[in-house]
Amino acid sequence: METKFGHGFITTIMLIAKHFAMPPEQAWFGAADHLDGLVLPDRFKGTEIEELLTLLRKKVVWHQPGTMDREDARDVIATLNRLVLAIDRELGIRDPDIGTFH
Repeated sequence: METKFGHGFITTIMLIAKHFAMPPEQAWFGAADHLDGLVLPDRFKGTEIEELLTLLRKKVVWHQPGTMDREDARDVIATLNRLVLAIDRELGIRDPDIGTFH
Protein backbone atom coordinates (compact mmCIF):
# COMPACT_ATOMS: atom_id res chain seq x y z
CA MET A 1 0.00 0.00 0.00
CA GLU A 2 1.56 3.26 -1.11
CA THR A 3 0.76 6.30 1.00
CA LYS A 4 1.97 9.87 1.27
CA PHE A 5 2.15 9.88 5.06
CA GLY A 6 3.10 6.31 5.94
CA HIS A 7 1.23 3.18 6.91
CA GLY A 8 1.88 0.75 9.73
CA PHE A 9 2.41 0.70 13.46
CA ILE A 10 6.05 1.34 14.41
CA THR A 11 6.58 3.11 11.09
CA THR A 12 3.91 5.68 11.85
CA ILE A 13 4.94 6.09 15.48
CA MET A 14 8.45 6.90 14.21
CA LEU A 15 7.08 9.46 11.73
CA ILE A 16 5.05 11.17 14.46
CA ALA A 17 8.06 11.15 16.80
CA LYS A 18 10.14 12.90 14.10
CA HIS A 19 7.67 15.80 14.21
CA PHE A 20 8.11 16.17 17.95
CA ALA A 21 11.90 16.21 17.65
CA MET A 22 11.44 19.65 16.10
CA PRO A 23 10.80 22.84 18.08
CA PRO A 24 7.23 22.83 19.47
CA GLU A 25 6.02 25.63 17.20
CA GLN A 26 7.04 23.51 14.17
CA ALA A 27 6.16 20.04 15.47
CA TRP A 28 2.43 20.20 14.93
CA PHE A 29 2.25 20.93 11.22
CA GLY A 30 1.47 17.66 9.46
CA ALA A 31 1.78 15.42 12.53
CA ALA A 32 -1.90 14.46 12.40
CA ASP A 33 -1.54 13.36 8.76
CA HIS A 34 0.37 10.28 9.94
CA LEU A 35 -2.54 9.14 12.12
CA ASP A 36 -4.52 8.05 9.05
CA GLY A 37 -2.02 5.27 8.37
CA LEU A 38 -1.54 4.23 11.99
CA VAL A 39 -2.62 0.60 12.43
CA LEU A 40 -2.86 -1.15 15.78
CA PRO A 41 -1.75 -4.81 15.47
CA ASP A 42 -4.38 -7.27 16.69
CA ARG A 43 -2.04 -8.60 19.38
CA PHE A 44 -2.15 -5.20 21.13
CA LYS A 45 -5.93 -4.76 21.17
CA GLY A 46 -7.31 -4.44 24.69
CA THR A 47 -3.90 -3.64 26.15
CA GLU A 48 -2.24 -0.57 27.63
CA ILE A 49 -0.78 0.00 24.16
CA GLU A 50 -4.24 0.51 22.66
CA GLU A 51 -5.13 2.94 25.46
CA LEU A 52 -1.93 4.94 24.93
CA LEU A 53 -2.42 4.97 21.17
CA THR A 54 -5.93 6.34 21.62
CA LEU A 55 -4.55 8.99 23.99
CA LEU A 56 -1.82 9.91 21.48
CA ARG A 57 -4.38 10.27 18.68
CA LYS A 58 -6.53 12.57 20.82
CA LYS A 59 -3.60 14.75 21.89
CA VAL A 60 -2.41 15.22 18.31
CA VAL A 61 -5.83 15.73 16.71
CA TRP A 62 -7.28 18.00 19.41
CA HIS A 63 -4.30 20.37 19.54
CA GLN A 64 -4.96 23.90 18.30
CA PRO A 65 -1.77 25.20 16.63
CA GLY A 66 -0.44 28.35 18.25
CA THR A 67 -2.19 27.58 21.54
CA MET A 68 -0.02 25.95 24.19
CA ASP A 69 2.30 24.46 21.54
CA ARG A 70 5.16 23.87 23.96
CA GLU A 71 3.07 22.32 26.76
CA ASP A 72 1.04 20.12 24.41
CA ALA A 73 4.19 18.96 22.58
CA ARG A 74 5.79 18.02 25.89
CA ASP A 75 2.64 16.02 26.71
CA VAL A 76 2.72 14.21 23.34
CA ILE A 77 6.40 13.33 23.88
CA ALA A 78 5.60 11.91 27.32
CA THR A 79 2.79 9.83 25.78
CA LEU A 80 5.13 8.59 23.01
CA ASN A 81 7.66 7.59 25.69
CA ARG A 82 5.00 5.69 27.64
CA LEU A 83 3.82 4.03 24.42
CA VAL A 84 7.23 2.72 23.36
CA LEU A 85 7.92 1.44 26.87
CA ALA A 86 4.57 -0.38 26.86
CA ILE A 87 5.40 -1.91 23.46
CA ASP A 88 8.75 -3.14 24.77
CA ARG A 89 7.09 -4.67 27.86
CA GLU A 90 4.45 -6.36 25.70
CA LEU A 91 7.24 -7.79 23.53
CA GLY A 92 8.85 -9.36 26.59
CA ILE A 93 11.45 -6.83 27.69
CA ARG A 94 11.09 -6.76 31.46
CA ASP A 95 12.77 -3.47 32.26
CA PRO A 96 12.66 -1.06 29.32
CA ASP A 97 13.91 2.41 30.11
CA ILE A 98 13.98 5.65 28.11
CA GLY A 99 17.23 6.63 29.79
CA THR A 100 18.49 9.97 30.95
CA PHE A 101 19.66 11.40 27.63
CA HIS A 102 16.74 11.48 25.21
